[in-house]
Amino acid sequence: MNYNNRICSLFDIRIPIIQAGMVWCSGWKLASAVSEAGGLGLIGAGSMNSEVLKEHILKTQKATTKPFGVNLPLIYSDIDKHIDVILETGVKIVFTSAGNPVKYTSMLKQNGLTVIHVVSGLKYALKAQDAGVDAIVGEGFEAGGHNGRDETTTLCLMQLLLDKIRIPVIAAGGLYSGRSMLAALALGAEGVQIGSRFAVCTESSAHDNFKQAVIESQEGETDLILKSLIPVRMLKNEFYTLLKNAEVNGANPAELKTILGKGRSKKGIFEGDTKEGELEIGQVSALIYKRESAKDIVEEIWNEFLERKAQISLL
Repeated sequence: MNYNNRICSLFDIRIPIIQAGMVWCSGWKLASAVSEAGGLGLIGAGSMNSEVLKEHILKTQKATTKPFGVNLPLIYSDIDKHIDVILETGVKIVFTSAGNPVKYTSMLKQNGLTVIHVVSGLKYALKAQDAGVDAIVGEGFEAGGHNGRDETTTLCLMQLLLDKIRIPVIAAGGLYSGRSMLAALALGAEGVQIGSRFAVCTESSAHDNFKQAVIESQEGETDLILKSLIPVRMLKNEFYTLLKNAEVNGANPAELKTILGKGRSKKGIFEGDTKEGELEIGQVSALIYKRESAKDIVEEIWNEFLERKAQISLL
């Protein structure tokens, strides 16, 4: 069954499920698998240099004829090189995040791209809408990775956005199942973006140690920290404890940067150091108990969504 709404039409996809473009997880294998399953796969450019990004785009184009996109953090130091690669390879969809959408949206749209911006609050959503983006991802603080400072939940954020935003809104943060997808669409969202569940699937490029740590995690074992620097949600491990203690003891941003060093997320997610690495993941990690294929995840979420939707319609 195909779904018919503005998000499906915008991306030319069958199912309004978007796989988040996660650093060290979202390579060509994951993006193409999600797109082949009927959703929209995203390549996570935040952990790639321009040459690696080009390689992943070309491999995705060989693996699927279905639409896919690239997640592009606007704070990335070599963003202009990334944009050159995106234009050169003919990518049609870009999700921008972690920065001001005003600078690049008009240029990307002038080159024929569909542009979606990720926000954590209403004021950022209004700015993105004014900048001319085609849709918005509203991400609640339940999400993994870098996050908003205000700790606005997805449930609350959706209601804030959907009262004010005219363009399509995609819900993100704390979404795992068909039930949660139904809840988001009942509020007025027209699609869902899911990260954590895909982060540990078989096609994810994350290290097996990271995937196993997520699978073994329990309720309450993630935390949003580093609000004075760049807020990030991660699993609690030795590195988290070091950071948290420094934060509690009044470390300033410069001191926190020194503790962070470089490459901590790569160390944890891609290289599998579950003690000294940064293990970015959402609160739904407590619900994840097995590794699945991307296709199985999309189909399970979609089928449960349809079943629950039918049940509610009978009430």
